[in-house]
Amino acid sequence: MTVAQVYFLRRSPFIRLLVPLIAGIIIQWYCQFQIIAWILTLVLTVIALPCFFFLPLFQRFSKNWIAGMLIVNAITAVGAILTWKNDIRNDSNWFGHHQIAGLVAVVDEALVEKNRSFKANARIKYLIKDSQLVKVKGRFIIYFSKDSMDESIGYGSVIITNAQLQPIRRSGNPGGFDYARYSLFQGITHQLYLEKRDFITLNEKETSFVTLCLIRIREKVISILQKFIKGKEEVGLAEALLIGYKNDLDKSLVQSYSNTGVVHVIAISGLHIGLIYWLLIFITRPMAGNKNLQWLQAVLIMGGLWGFSLLAGAQPSVLRSAVMFTCIIIGNTISRKSSIYNSLAFSAFILLCYNPYWLWDAGFQLSYTAVLSIVIFMKPVYSIFFIRNKYVDMVWKLNAVTIAAQILTGPVSVFHFHQFPNYFILTNMIAVPLSSAIVLGEILLCAVSFLPIAANGIGSLLQLMIRVMNDYIRIIERLPMSIWSGLYINLSQMMLLYFMIAALLASFSTAQKKFRISGLVTSIACCMAFFCFRSISFEKAKKQNKLIIYNIPKLTAIEIYRSRSNTFIGDSAALFDEYVKTFHLRPSRIMHRISGENIWRHKFLNVGNTRIWVIDSIVPARPVTKEVDVLVITKNPRLYLSDLAGKVRLKQVVVDGSASRRRVVYWKKDCDSLGIPFHDTTEKGAFVMNFN
Repeated sequence: MTVAQVYFLRRSPFIRLLVPLIAGIIIQWYCQFQIIAWILTLVLTVIALPCFFFLPLFQRFSKNWIAGMLIVNAITAVGAILTWKNDIRNDSNWFGHHQIAGLVAVVDEALVEKNRSFKANARIKYLIKDSQLVKVKGRFIIYFSKDSMDESIGYGSVIITNAQLQPIRRSGNPGGFDYARYSLFQGITHQLYLEKRDFITLNEKETSFVTLCLIRIREKVISILQKFIKGKEEVGLAEALLIGYKNDLDKSLVQSYSNTGVVHVIAISGLHIGLIYWLLIFITRPMAGNKNLQWLQAVLIMGGLWGFSLLAGAQPSVLRSAVMFTCIIIGNTISRKSSIYNSLAFSAFILLCYNPYWLWDAGFQLSYTAVLSIVIFMKPVYSIFFIRNKYVDMVWKLNAVTIAAQILTGPVSVFHFHQFPNYFILTNMIAVPLSSAIVLGEILLCAVSFLPIAANGIGSLLQLMIRVMNDYIRIIERLPMSIWSGLYINLSQMMLLYFMIAALLASFSTAQKKFRISGLVTSIACCMAFFCFRSISFEKAKKQNKLIIYNIPKLTAIEIYRSRSNTFIGDSAALFDEYVKTFHLRPSRIMHRISGENIWRHKFLNVGNTRIWVIDSIVPARPVTKEVDVLVITKNPRLYLSDLAGKVRLKQVVVDGSASRRRVVYWKKDCDSLGIPFHDTTEKGAFVMNFN
């Protein structure tokens, strides 16, 4: 390790603490050790650490690595304990440990309108058990049917119901988003759908004064924007830009922003917090020159950041950015020579102690990789060109920031979203400054909303700016090769990309020849390993023969993969519904590297020696074969498996998400009595079978 690296680590002690904390979080989540093992590890380490300092001075100096290992052990144990503790299922008062006859619940947030219902998060206050109230903990998602709604239901409403909670299950679709794990990481494990007859609303309300004030302020801001900014699409984007309110956003517009690499301007995140940070610094600039007022300046800036964060809904992405900037402000106030890397590591350490599961959050990963990438690569990228004209130089500086941010966010973005916007420079060059100007204009609009003439003028200007930005994004999206889609890399390939970048950075940041050579060799080796793994995955894809019966509510979707082509059987709605394709079919096709598609209209298919029969309506009097390897039941056929099994040998029965829930119970009983393997995709996730 070079002297510069040693100096860097000494100035950034929280980097050395963050690594074992992350290790403890990962180990506990994937290995699920008993909590007592980690507590014993922590206790023994804490006892052993003071004993080390009783050693003679020369032994302490020569064996200081022992103290380092003890501290690493302690922090690792802390990470594991926090991970165990933040899993609501380990809480003895979690409602999942009890039989539920009825419950008393509180709506924890404002309702969000969906197509056929209203949705909100809720918490269970009491369980009704043996005519008594049992206090428990736990959160769930509650859906109210639209015909059950009235003005009394909203944030803080207390309801009583005996409807049964349903656990949130993962779809199990290959490559699909694991919504069950995502919800669990937020402490939510179940969901509940209520009709009007299913619940009673009590007269009492349980609200927080701060939350209620924030809801009122948000409603006021939304009403101002809707009053002075015309156009449904424009006002929807204005609401999302300023306070993160996305209920009025046009879905196709969001997709356009995502495809062109500027969806971050819609999501309230580090970009918006950074903009507010810059605005507050500008306003409080006179205090910066007075040492006695520096702390007051810091307090005012932090207060403004946290006030905006709460107003924006206190979303995790906003709070993470607020904590990150708060740590940077404190570090700069305490010492003008504080390390930005230490401030970032400290903020990540605090956030992961609060919620270890944010480690798996794509927003958390993108926030820190973006800031870290800008800090590391901004100056080298910017110094590529020297531009004398200050206006052209400002444009190049903005592009340099965009390019620098993509260096470290690129791998994690491809890992999560399987696409890369090829024209990200063009879109960010316009969208970032324009969206920043729009946000500042919206703040000004809210400030002068009591002056109708000024507010109308600003609102019209904002409407024009938003329309120009939307049109520009759509023009870029329509350009040839605007998006490189269908990209798939696994975790090991993503890590190889980061090792390659780190090795290159280490090589160029040192003057010692041997370190430069070793860095280049390591980088080349990582690059070769990356392409080797990709080649292997493509070769595996060429040899694949696989049946997938998807778990999609109310729809049938079956795909057969042979080499890199697929045959689709099912509802045409599954092919043309953009939501279904994006969240269910496309992730699997990308993961299996599918490049061609055929549509099979018949209900019977032979794949080699495997016979697949799909029944969705009437069962023919004379079966087409005497043996069926996979019988797929969809929709609501009048089917008696006991009769069919007398005519056809059934090896496997699969029921998909479109099948009648009432009849699934009987089909399962028939299969159990006949000894036929039964798979319900709604209960067990997608059915996947490899052909011989």
